[in-house]
Amino acid sequence: MAVAEIIGSAIGAMILIIVAYLLVGNVLTTAEVVSSAQRELTLQGEMRLHTDLTITNINVTGTVINMTVSNTGNEIISDFPHTNVFLYSDGSPGYRVFIYNETEPATPNPGSWTKSILNDFVHPGELDPGETMFVNAYTDSTPLRFNVVICTNNGVYASTVVY
Repeated sequence: MAVAEIIGSAIGAMILIIVAYLLVGNVLTTAEVVSSAQRELTLQGEMRLHTDLTITNINVTGTVINMTVSNTGNEIISDFPHTNVFLYSDGSPGYRVFIYNETEPATPNPGSWTKSILNDFVHPGELDPGETMFVNAYTDSTPLRFNVVICTNNGVYASTVVY
């Protein structure tokens, strides 16, 4: 009978060790995931603080809105598929979203926008700090008075109103 108690105690101790190992392992994994998420959130916040855009030289040619967008911040802007142009014009019920058209050569589809970056030598296809890009937003009709907003993937935006 004494042997059975010793074996039962040994099995109980092993089960306690296994449970403790799993519990500690899960706590350490959770702490690592939380730490990683906090680090990524901090990096996103820093990127957002260092991103800045300026819209200048807006004109309308037919159904195309031409504008010059300058990167006046310190971050490289490269995620154009997740960068949107919004347009609010007189008579429309709300903002219209323009989606980036990355086909080459760009086809002027209404509801899309295209870009062209001048002197793009350092990081081709990306808007580096101090660089300027020309943006064409293609609409269905000619807007007369409107508000245009360009918003990057990290939530930084620039807007201007044309009367």
